[in-house]
This record gives sequence, C-alpha cells and structure tokens, in this order.
Amino acid sequence: MPVISGLIYIVYGTFAGLLTACVLLTLISRRLSDHQLSLGNNPTFVKFQRKYFLAYFLALAADWLQGPYLYKLYSYYGFLESQITVLYVCGFAASVVFGSLTSSLADRFGRKKLCITFCIVYSVSCFMKLSRSYGLLIIGRILGGVSTSLLFTAFEAWYAHEHLETHDFPKEWLSVTFSKATVWNGALAVGAGIVANIIAGPFGLGPVSPFLLSIPLLVASGVIVATSWKENYSQQRVSCSKTCGEGMRHIVSSRRMMLIGAMQSLYESVMYIFIFIWTPVLDPYELPLGLIFSNFMLCIMIGSAVYQILTTIRHSPVVLVNAAIIVALVSTLICVGSTKPLQEHPTVSYFAFLLLELACGIYFPAMGFLRSKILPESHRTGTMNWFRVPLNLIACIMLMVLHDEPTKAGTRHIFIICSALLVLALCCGVQFSSITKNDSALKDDGGDNGEIA
Repeated sequence: MPVISGLIYIVYGTFAGLLTACVLLTLISRRLSDHQLSLGNNPTFVKFQRKYFLAYFLALAADWLQGPYLYKLYSYYGFLESQITVLYVCGFAASVVFGSLTSSLADRFGRKKLCITFCIVYSVSCFMKLSRSYGLLIIGRILGGVSTSLLFTAFEAWYAHEHLETHDFPKEWLSVTFSKATVWNGALAVGAGIVANIIAGPFGLGPVSPFLLSIPLLVASGVIVATSWKENYSQQRVSCSKTCGEGMRHIVSSRRMMLIGAMQSLYESVMYIFIFIWTPVLDPYELPLGLIFSNFMLCIMIGSAVYQILTTIRHSPVVLVNAAIIVALVSTLICVGSTKPLQEHPTVSYFAFLLLELACGIYFPAMGFLRSKILPESHRTGTMNWFRVPLNLIACIMLMVLHDEPTKAGTRHIFIICSALLVLALCCGVQFSSITKNDSALKDDGGDNGEIA
C-alpha cells in the first residue's frame, strides 16, 4: 500500500513544518502587537490568573483529548455511519438547546456550581464511552453536548465577574487573560492530539483510552474549582425568553446584524459538518488520527497568527472574513473532486482539510471582532442564541439526510452542499462589506481576538 505509507510520512512531515511555521508566525505576531506585554504585570492579578488557568486548562485539555477519536470509537464499536450520524446530531442538538439556558442557570445557581457541574457531567459522559450500548452512548453524547455548552460559557463568565466585580481589575486587562488563554488553548489542543494518538495507537489502548484519560483531568479541575474558587452570581436576573426575545428584535431591526448572523450560521455549519466528516474520509487509510488532529490545530493557530499580523498592518477584518470564506470554499471544492466514489484521493483531501483549518484560524478572530462591534453588549447572549439555531439546524439536517444514503456518494454530496453554503456566506459577506465600507469602527488594531474551535 505505497499510497497509504506515503501519506503517513506526509502527515508526520507536515506536523514538523506546521509546528515550525506556527512558532515563527506567533513570535512575529506577538512582536508586532507588543503593546499588551506591559499590561497586567500586577502580582495579585497574575496570581488570580493562574488560579483560573489551572482549572480552566485542565478542563480544556480533557475536552481536546476526545476530539480525534470520537468518530473512531463509534466505528470501532461496529456502528454504521448512519447510526454515528445520529449520535453526533444528538450532541449538536443538546449543545444548542442547553446553550440557550446557561445564562439563566448561572444567574439562578451560580457560575462556580455550573463549572463543577460541567466536570461531573463530562466525566459521566466519558465513562459512558466504555459501553457498547447504543442507547447509553446516545445519553453520553447528549451529556457531552451539555458539557460543551458549560465549558465555553460558565468558566469565562465566572472569570469576568471576579475580574471586574470582586478584584476590580481594569477592564483592559481582560484582553490580556483571554489572549493568554487563546495561545494556551491552541497549544493544549496540539498536545492533546499527540497524547491521544500515542495512547490510542502505539500504546495499543484503543480509541476509548483518550476518553478515560480525560476523567482524572476533569476530576482535578472540579476539585480546584470547588476548593479555591468563590461563588458569584449575576447582579441582574433576566429570563431566557426575555433575553431571546430582545435578541430577535435587535436582529430584525438591523441589516448588518442579519448579515453577520447569516455569515456565521452558513460558515460555521460547514465547520460543524467537517468535525463529523474528516474522520470517515481519512480513517480507512489507517492514519494517525491524533496527529492529524494536532496538524489541524496548528493550522488554526497559524491562521490566527496571520490574522494578527495582517490587522496590525491595517488590513480590515471585514476583508479577512471574506478571504477566509473564499479559502474555505476552495477547500470544499477540492474535496468534491477528491472524494468521488472509487476515485478517492486521500492525500488531496488531507491538504484540503489543512487549508480549511487555516481559513478557520483567520475567520474566528475576524468574526469575533466584528461581532464585538456590531452586536450590542446588553443583548449579545440572546442574539448569539438565535445565530446558533440555524447553524445547528443546517448541520443536523445535512448529516441526517445525506448520510442516510446507502453509497459513499453521500460524502461527496455533503462537500457539494458545503460549497453552496459557503457561496451564500460569501454573498452575505460581500453585502456586509458594501454597507460597512465607510465604518471606521470596523478596523482592528491587531488586538487578540483569536479562537480555537
């Protein structure tokens, strides 16, 4: 199998090249935006940061460990692709439904309690991966979706409240913490992929091992939160229905917000689908999935560094969002050709996937910046909840319908529709660019808005 062995060498080679490029570009971007380096050197602030990071990074590491081998585990248990699709859809649905409730739950029960709940629920979800029962795996996947919503809302909300209300640190220092968190999040994702690859592959512990390794990390995170964090609550308690209602009113009253929402839903639904589809495209060739996952994360970090460099030299985030959509569109069009049944080209698909992740690295910080300028702070939660609804609906419907096909053509059809979605996203992006071309507020100064997704 020369093609397979050759591709394995390519995977290892690209890891070395991407790691080198990532380090160099990150150093360049940090040097160009060194205005943040002098901020937040207060010893009390640094100590508080470390207390937050210790628990948060353990939780992130536990989450990233599971990324490379979720599909592989279900396939290893002998489930059909259509059955695996249902498992993924259950996770997506649970995440969007519960995500709209997290703010209200935090107001009522407290953010510290939600962080501890995350650690418990996610540990149970990981433990349930030991079962081969389809029903139990569905329950575990739902718990995983709930946990994901908590991870990306409760921890950050707790930190922001403690930073501003309890310690009264300057608001400008928030960006210092989130900038560090972004860098370490990427590094943790890369490291988690390597660790998952080692324990599931060379150590021969199987695809369930990364999930079991996540449990002690989650327990440690929960213990740190329980013993060293203080409880905090929102000063204003607003019902979920009121939050969502006000969010919808703001969306329909602003064309710019509608276009931002459409761009996000269309683009990120493609990313959700990619989370599902990359493994069945590459796994038949017995490739190191954990290392491939690390390469994806390196591409995102490279894209984020490129964004920082380009915005520092005054390239508009609006232009960069559209550029990211175009790059992603090129990637999916390549995959349409490389996944043709009986004529698959896994090497081409692999490089197209790297290109797609590079586009994500540019897209997420650019879109994060635009949202911060377009969406009103007081109604951001309700607005974002509405943006997630079409995003998840598109992803779920596409996966359920197209992977019900009895042939492998479903994968190619998915990439065709992904390309169509990105064309629509680009149309929205061009319109958005047209109506905001004279808006000086939509120009980034190179601040760190990076995200790893």
